[in-house]
Amino acid sequence: MAEWLAQNYGSIIVFAVLSGIVAAIIVGMVRGKKKGKRTCYCGCSNCPMSGKCHGTNS
Repeated sequence: MAEWLAQNYGSIIVFAVLSGIVAAIIVGMVRGKKKGKRTCYCGCSNCPMSGKCHGTNS
């Protein structure tokens, strides 16, 4: 097991960093959604889900 870890040390570090970044993005989106902010940042004028996202048609 230790040999496998030594051989894949770089990949494990990259995976851990990328997982942390993805987790931070998801946490930020959830917090923004709870505060009522847009999470897609693309506008609501052409979005078919705009009534569901904000509760009103924007």
